[in-house]
Amino acid sequence: MAAKLRAVRTARARVGTIAQQIEIGPHVVITDAGRDVGGDDLGPDPHELLDAALAACTALTLTLYARHKGIELAALEVEVDHEEHDGVYRMRRDIHVSGDLSAEQRTRMLEIANKCPVHRTLSGSFDIVSQLD
Repeated sequence: MAAKLRAVRTARARVGTIAQQIEIGPHVVITDAGRDVGGDDLGPDPHELLDAALAACTALTLTLYARHKGIELAALEVEVDHEEHDGVYRMRRDIHVSGDLSAEQRTRMLEIANKCPVHRTLSGSFDIVSQLD
């Protein structure tokens, strides 16, 4: 999957007390915080969006791989959650695949899942350069 060159922008949402509207090209997503931290729970929080990025990328990557290899998938579901403890952000990804797959195909599917672009990004080293105007 090639990187998209669309900017991601946020602005205060028209609803909620702290909710943000995320604009990615023509797409709009609302993000918010839970009520326990002062939000209205009108959308996923930023960490849930990070989890969703990994889940979605994994599912898309595996779907494209299966199509390319002629593998019939009866179902594919990816579940990601996370926990933070002692300064470590640990994501858990459970991939559920059903269909007539051999042991070798299942092993290869896991290898391909670990090569999805978001997985590679999160597993690697990257810098965030911030500027305040």
